[in-house]
Amino acid sequence: MGWYFSHQSRSELIAELIAPQETERISAKVIARALRGNVLWSVVEMIAKVEGVHCNLAPGQSLRYIRCDLLERSGNQWGYKPLEESMHPYYYSCPLSYLDLAPEQSAEWRAGVRAYHARRRTPTAVTAPAAMLMV
Repeated sequence: MGWYFSHQSRSELIAELIAPQETERISAKVIARALRGNVLWSVVEMIAKVEGVHCNLAPGQSLRYIRCDLLERSGNQWGYKPLEESMHPYYYSCPLSYLDLAPEQSAEWRAGVRAYHARRRTPTAVTAPAAMLMV
């Protein structure tokens, strides 16, 4: 998928991306969201209104998925690139708790998310100043 730009502020674009969506066929709402720099993570719940929508859901059935919207500014416009877990977005700052909110669509991507968070929790070695080493 490509990038979509408009003459909105960053906050207006984010508000639009997390707003509930309604069509004749489906209802979608964001049940969790987090902004990590210019990456907007969200868990979306879709509820089918008619037969045969996304993965052959029956009316009233729902499906959750993890979405990754990349945000970027170009001149006076803000844009986004929509990605989903199933696309293995190669961004791993997704909150760990989101993995429990939606069924797995990419084991490899989820392993990357877990590894990213494990690296962040691991303390780095602090080197003592040279003057302290000469005690």
